[in-house]
Formats: sequence, structure tokens, C-alpha cells
Amino acid sequence: MNVSFANAAAAYASAARKSTAPGLEAPGKAEGFQDLVKQAAQSTIDSLKQGEAATLQAAAGKADIAQVVTAVSNAEVTLQTAVAVRDRVIQAYLDIMRMPI
Repeated sequence: MNVSFANAAAAYASAARKSTAPGLEAPGKAEGFQDLVKQAAQSTIDSLKQGEAATLQAAAGKADIAQVVTAVSNAEVTLQTAVAVRDRVIQAYLDIMRMPI
């Protein structure tokens, strides 16, 4: 069986598009680092809002428990990622400030 690299890459990309959960998509095409950070922050905010909305619907008895658990878990992972990135940025800043001139 002869499989080309292009076909394999296209198959993986197609499978990834079908299986991504809300908030876990790859960021769109960014012009620069500022746009990349802005898109990541907006994606994080959207994910947290979806989790909050699902929780409010569950409290009102209007949501399926599986959807609520999925939305809250996604929001939790997104928040943990944002906190980890923040911690790494602060650590990098502190390392740079400690460098001798």
C-alpha cells in the first residue's frame, strides 16, 4: 500500500476538524504575536462564558447534565492553561530582569 505524505496530512487535518471540542480549536491565521495573544484571550473568555451559561441553564433545569459537564470541564482546562501560561510569562519576565546588563 502506497501512502503519500500529503494524503496522510490531509486525513489527519480532516479528522482533527471533526473531533475538536468548542474552545479547543486551533487559532485562526494571526498577523503577529499581538493578534495571536488577542485570539487566545478571546477564545479563553468565550470558553469560560460557555461554561458559565451551561451552569446557569443546569441550575434552571433546562440543560442536559452531559452538556454541562463537558462545558464546565472545557472551561476548567482552559482556565488552567491560561494560569499556566501567565505563570510562565511572569517567570520569564523575572528571569530577564535578573540578567546582568
